[in-house]
Amino acid sequence: MSWHIRHPRDPRQSVCGLPAADVRRWETEYPPHIDYTCEDCYTLLPEAAQPDDATHPPGDATLIDTLRQIVADRQYAKIDGVIVDTWSAAVTVLIWDNLRDDKRQRLLTLPSHELILRCVAIYTRLNARNSDQ
Repeated sequence: MSWHIRHPRDPRQSVCGLPAADVRRWETEYPPHIDYTCEDCYTLLPEAAQPDDATHPPGDATLIDTLRQIVADRQYAKIDGVIVDTWSAAVTVLIWDNLRDDKRQRLLTLPSHELILRCVAIYTRLNARNSDQ
């Protein structure tokens, strides 16, 4: 079951147009969780309609500079069609700064959203390991 985002103008329906009576779970956090939210709801958000702030093909090291700018501005940005929030950018930069060059080069072969997701996964594993101790 996917979560739906409540429509800002009509609280009786979700952003994707599904009536409230048919929705079992509402997304309450903003920005919504990508993993759980209805894909239609997520793509219909106003932020998704805006043009890309930056485009980075795989292998472009300036992606990290763009992520550093997101952290410095404390403002999300749309990179290659994906909205990147401040926390994800900060975690990616943190992990990036602690990686060896060979690992960085392997990550650079990935598309930008995949690179960010990998860094977030590394951070999550490290935090889970540290909280268990």
